[in-house]
Order: sequence, then C-alpha cells, then structure tokens
Amino acid sequence: MKSFAFAMSMLGACALPAFAEVHQTQDYKLDVETLVDGLDAPWALAFLPDGRMLIAERPGRLSVVAADGGRPVVIDGIEGVSAGGQGGLHGIALAPDFATSGTMFYCHAASYDGGRGTVVTRARLDLTANRLENVTRIFEQSPVGATGRHFGCRLVFDRDGMLFVTTGDRGNQMDSAQDPSTGIGKVIRIDTDGKPAAGNPQPDGWDKRIWSIGHRNIQGAALHPETGELWTAEHGARGGDEVNNPQPGKNYGWPVITYGIDYSGAKIGEGTHKEGMEQPVHYWDPSIAPSGLMIYSGKAFPNWKGNYFIGALRGASVSRLVFADGKPVSEERILQDLGERIRDVVQGPDGLIYLVTDSDDGKVLRLKIVQ
Repeated sequence: MKSFAFAMSMLGACALPAFAEVHQTQDYKLDVETLVDGLDAPWALAFLPDGRMLIAERPGRLSVVAADGGRPVVIDGIEGVSAGGQGGLHGIALAPDFATSGTMFYCHAASYDGGRGTVVTRARLDLTANRLENVTRIFEQSPVGATGRHFGCRLVFDRDGMLFVTTGDRGNQMDSAQDPSTGIGKVIRIDTDGKPAAGNPQPDGWDKRIWSIGHRNIQGAALHPETGELWTAEHGARGGDEVNNPQPGKNYGWPVITYGIDYSGAKIGEGTHKEGMEQPVHYWDPSIAPSGLMIYSGKAFPNWKGNYFIGALRGASVSRLVFADGKPVSEERILQDLGERIRDVVQGPDGLIYLVTDSDDGKVLRLKIVQ
C-alpha cells in the first residue's frame, strides 16, 4: 500500500477533497476536510503569500499544492537530505522577505563527517520553474551521530528576523545535550547566513549560536503571536513530554532531570528537579509524542484564541491547552476518533486550522466550524 500511495501522490492523484467528517469538541462541531492525501510521511506545512501550501515529506520531497487542495507540484533541486530511520526532510520556513526574495529554509537529516546530523539549508524557491536555486547549507549539527533518531528540526523566525532551529539528542542519553559547546539537544538561534544571532547568550564555554540547552527532541515550535517568545513541544521517553518557553542561557534538564522513564522501565537521570535546571511549563505522563505546535490567533474559532494546539503522534489526537497567566489550566484532546497521528498543526491565512497526518497515506486536513 505504501508504494502505491506514494506512486499515486507522485502522479498527482490528489485532486479534490476526498472526504469531510464531523467531529464534536467542547466548543465547536468541526468539519474535518481532507485537502490532500496519498502523501508519504509528510512532516511540515507552510503557506506561501498567495495562499498555496508548501509541503515537506520526510523521504525528501517538497511540493506545492493549491489553497483548496489538488494536485501536488513537485519542487526540484532539493539537496542533501538523508532519509532513513526518523531522519529525512523535516521543518520548512519562509524568510520574512520571501515575497520579494523567494528565500526559504529547510531543516533535514544529512550525512557528513562519518555520521548523520541535523542541518539547515537555505535556497531560493522559484515558483515559476518549480525548483530550488542557490542551495546553501548554513548550519550543521556537531558532533554527528550513528543513530537514526531524534533530529528535532523545527524552524521558526523571530521578530528580529533571526532563525530558531531545534536539534535533538540523536537518541542517546550521554552528556552531549548538557554540553553547551555541542549542537546536540539544543535550541539554536542564527541569522540567515548561519552566524550567531545578535542577542544570544554567551556564557563561558557556550557555542555562540546556542539559545538554550538540555533538550531531548523538540518537534514542535512556534512564536507567541502577542509576546513574540518562542514556545516548544518536546518528546520525552516513556512519559515526560514537555511544553517549554525556552529562555536564553537556560538549561532544560535532559537527561539529568525528566518526568519520564526509559523504555526499559529504568530510571533516567537524577529525578524531576535539580537546582539550575528549568521545570517544564506543562508535561504529559504517559507520553502523547508531541509534534507540531501552534498558538491560535485567528478569528475563525473565537473561543480558541490564545489556546495552544499540539499534535500527538502516539496519542493520535490534537491537544488543546488553555492558558491563564502564562500557565496551562485545562486540556482537551480533540479528534481522538479520527485515528490519525498528527505531525504538524498550522494556522492558515484564512484563520482556519490545518493538520498534517503522519503515515504512508499522509494527509493535509482543514478544520472548519459546522454551520
């Protein structure tokens, strides 16, 4: 089935929305509409200035789809993606001046220095020729790893035009995530050439590109629409998934402190608290496997303004977190009966909510209120 679905997607089999289903939530009855299907492990979605969708699939495919769904148009010229295990093509972000420059960035696994790591590549997207040009690698995680796990790889631009990059611990529990001279298990903040961003913390021994340390595998990241601060969603092991508001120069504990345990059942680190290490704003135990984070600011769902939406892979749902005074006060798991692993959550330019599902028949879904 996988080879058939991927072949059909390559042929542009996704024409009109395949179906619409109705799902009830606490506030709204939702129409869940399929805009695109037949995708192979899609990972990220971004909207172009004209409303079209740019979709990244983990095996290394980038494509453009019309705003209301339809036939994916493959973008040629993508370079350097090493697909295998959990690694491949992951996060995408358009430069703040994309409308005039056409510059975009993609985060992906790559092979170099005898191993694999998380890298960021800059390119110019030519939407007339449907190809990438001037492809330039601007960041390489160091040291590389031998595993195929935990690449992180979300990209978010801040209000100063600097780029946040999340990196994973590469599937080990060694001290690399605690070592501020490495790119393992970090939030990175760089300019569009890959140089350290102005305003980064610079404690002794820190790589000047590092914003925060002690992260396991951040697969959700978003800028708060009011404060401009970065928020992240991070995978734990068995339990201990976290929502954080990473601050410059802070240590978020992995693998010294965590609310999770190892997959074997063994204890990880020293417990849940340690002086000099930050507590999560929110955590899940058992794990939901969070991926994709969006803070809603639109008008289409007025009761949800300011709510945090986090995709759940293991939980096969979307977690809606309601905040008050900077802290979560309630949670609703929506779309649990959909039965889909949610990889990314995005607010569209129309104020509607778009979801990316992670499978070998991956989809782009659009949520509307049933009128």
